[in-house]
Amino acid sequence: MFAVWCALALLALLPLSQTANPGVKVKLTQKGLEYGRQIGMATLQSKLKSIKLPDMSGKVKVSHIGKVKYRITGMRIVSLGLPKSTVGLVPNTGVSVSIQNAFINLRGNWRVRYRFIRTSGSFDLSVSGLSISSSIAVKSDKTGRPTVSSASCGARVGRLKVKFHGGASWLYNLFRSFIGKALRKALEKQICPRVAEAVSEMNPRLKTLNVLAKVDKYAEIEYSMAATPAVSQQFIEFGLKGEFYNIGKHQEPPFVAAPFSLAAKNTSMLYIGLSSFTFNTAGFVYHKAGALNLYITDDMIPKKSPVRLSTKTFGVLIPEIAKRFPNLMMKMLLKSANPPKVTFQPKGLTVEATGTVTAYAILANGTLVPLFILNLEASVSAQAYIAGVKVAGAVAINNIGITLGQSYVGPFQVKSLDKILLMVLKLVVIPLVNVRLQQGYPLPALGKMSLVNPQLLIQKDYMLIGTDVHFAP
Repeated sequence: MFAVWCALALLALLPLSQTANPGVKVKLTQKGLEYGRQIGMATLQSKLKSIKLPDMSGKVKVSHIGKVKYRITGMRIVSLGLPKSTVGLVPNTGVSVSIQNAFINLRGNWRVRYRFIRTSGSFDLSVSGLSISSSIAVKSDKTGRPTVSSASCGARVGRLKVKFHGGASWLYNLFRSFIGKALRKALEKQICPRVAEAVSEMNPRLKTLNVLAKVDKYAEIEYSMAATPAVSQQFIEFGLKGEFYNIGKHQEPPFVAAPFSLAAKNTSMLYIGLSSFTFNTAGFVYHKAGALNLYITDDMIPKKSPVRLSTKTFGVLIPEIAKRFPNLMMKMLLKSANPPKVTFQPKGLTVEATGTVTAYAILANGTLVPLFILNLEASVSAQAYIAGVKVAGAVAINNIGITLGQSYVGPFQVKSLDKILLMVLKLVVIPLVNVRLQQGYPLPALGKMSLVNPQLLIQKDYMLIGTDVHFAP
């Protein structure tokens, strides 16, 4: 593609949605456009080499000679170069591409008839100082995926030189300038259609955009556009919805995205800002799906642990349990009370979670008998990192607070359970959560895109990823 198909794919992710503020922002820098230019020039050069000029024939009146019939056939390109090209941003408009000092060399056959004279031979046509300028329009198709087309194009041949071989040189030299003008016009007419074809070839690749990316069996994330792209001379910045949904059921959360601004950085090709809104919609989705609820049994606790999920262990702290349910195994149900809340600060990422812990005694027949219900508040610190084209993470407990919700075994000191509950969370719950977080969730990506040297920085209210990109063939 002539004008950076990979860059444009990152500029036009979908038609505008109804979200007031984006949950995700993406900034494409001049460095990113430059990488796209390098890819695009190779594609355009291949497309221009396919130019086939039609055979030409006619009559030309030559002074002092009269009418000369000519025919030019078999024209083909033998070499082509695009040594100088630039891609830029037009504020409030879009992307522009310019090519200067390009050259094309063609070869063909000629035939001339003048009265009783018939002669023929071959010719070489060299074109230098060729310039091409183009702008590209980005729209969306019926499915909401981006499509591109050439909005404008202009091509101008600078210098054109024709060298004939064979035949009567005195004769073809008489109409050399006329043939040159005809070839110039025919060539200029062929260039822009090839540019348009090259641009159109982007569209199948754009259809690989993960506009609605599946995360797991519970959730998917939508990357539709939420704001009109802002184009400056240095970068293009655009906002994506960046919202998690239950698969097949897009219910909006009871909160909206707050505005945020990306830091002024331009050393990487691409910057992606993920706001706390995006992560909090994930919490809303998983809470609503019941994915944050977990039954904890004794076989989930490491065998080396001295603490077991049994009435014997808990009976030491709550004697009534040992008295009523001697030597029974126990089960706990950890259940989220509200969606967890994620907060971004320069010092780090924290998660505040609330829930309940219900403890059961397991009778011989498998019946669960409730023992008590605890209200749980937990503060969790989190680390995020890039894995492939995903954001992954890991969490660790900072502190917990518990209060008694209900007791079925009489009054007892809730604080005595702090250490046991903290141990269960660290040994069972946190490892399970981290296994899931290590799988990550997908970033907006196109086809075989990979991130190169990504850097992640926590800012106030959002996470910033600065990265170069690479597109595999």
